[in-house]
Amino acid sequence: MAKGKVDALLGIVFGDEGKGKVVDYFTPRYDVVARFAGGPNAGHTIIFDGKKFVLRSIPSGIFDEKIINIIGNGCVIAPDLFMAEAHELEAAGYELTERLHISKRAHLILPTHRVLDRAYEAAKGKNKVGTTGKGIGPTYSDKAARVGLRVGDILNDFDTKYQALKARHEQILRDLHYTDYDITEEEKVWLEGVDYMRKFHLTDTEVELNQALLEGKNVLAEGAQGSLLDIDHGTYPYVSSSNTTSGGVCTGLGVAPNKIDRIFGIFKAYSTRVGGGPFPVELFDSVGDTIRHIGNEYGAVTGRNRRCGWLDLVALKYAIMINGVTDLVMMKGDVLDDFNTIKVCTAYTKDGETRTSMPYDTEGWQPVYEELPGWKTPLTALRSEADFPEAFKQYIAYIEQATGTPISIVSVGPDRDATIIR
Repeated sequence: MAKGKVDALLGIVFGDEGKGKVVDYFTPRYDVVARFAGGPNAGHTIIFDGKKFVLRSIPSGIFDEKIINIIGNGCVIAPDLFMAEAHELEAAGYELTERLHISKRAHLILPTHRVLDRAYEAAKGKNKVGTTGKGIGPTYSDKAARVGLRVGDILNDFDTKYQALKARHEQILRDLHYTDYDITEEEKVWLEGVDYMRKFHLTDTEVELNQALLEGKNVLAEGAQGSLLDIDHGTYPYVSSSNTTSGGVCTGLGVAPNKIDRIFGIFKAYSTRVGGGPFPVELFDSVGDTIRHIGNEYGAVTGRNRRCGWLDLVALKYAIMINGVTDLVMMKGDVLDDFNTIKVCTAYTKDGETRTSMPYDTEGWQPVYEELPGWKTPLTALRSEADFPEAFKQYIAYIEQATGTPISIVSVGPDRDATIIR
């Protein structure tokens, strides 16, 4: 590892890959862990010592008490949800106020942003995007429209700014004829969350990060969602509202491209997607149901069923390309333990055309599969690559050859110790 550099860990397909677990595993190698995009629509699940934590806004390095954790300027924060998340960690014995720093430039999610989220989705009718309803999209919309409320505003004439933006939202809701809502109780808790945030380091985190790099410290940039949910490079309009790809590391933290060293791309041994949008490899049969059941494929934040399918190399290679991935991290190989045959999508076909590169619009494209032998061996108890069954080694080698990228880490279970460095 180069000193004074930033490594990034990104979800490189549709998210939900297990980023939190890997960030938690990586954390002791770094001095700072920093979230660069997204908000409480993320759900990073971490399991260790028989305990389970679901982090939504707080970086996954928070469990190492030697590490500074930063919520960067590219993130959006709901003060009430942040407070609830922090209280859970504090109740579990983790001190946060000295180790968790928040960018003054990060934008705040208002209660009315969440109402707008519901109103916009309702207005789309059958063309719903399938958002989490957390107010993420409307908050980033206000950011782009240059009317948003930022963390730094908490420190200066906050109430006036808050009431002005709230009034703006209420007018939009009246224009949409969406008036059946009541945020009275929600707003009380939200304002408590604003007061709670004041006890943290609300600071110029881009300055802090660059000073750390000058001192030779190393930073791990933690992504949220997946590359195919990127606002520019994802399956638009069925995407998130931020730049989830490696370029978002620079804009979401305020670090220069020449500070980026390794980019770890995390993916599952199969495919999942939450919400609406095209998903060529989706399985509607018992195989898909089996993968969902064994893999516990239900949203950590929403509880929604994840759509499941075989590994999609078209999507994976596209994500590797746009992110400049240097190392792959494969998760949940153990979910496929019982299958006699494993399928892999190598191309899409539509109207007589076959292509191996990602099309502009993946709607209506059908997968072309190759079949590989299953390993029919439980992987979860394995702790060494030398113990991998031959068919699993072949599966890994097949993906590496197809993508031209090494799989440096393999996870075979949810616990920290089920993580194998190759």
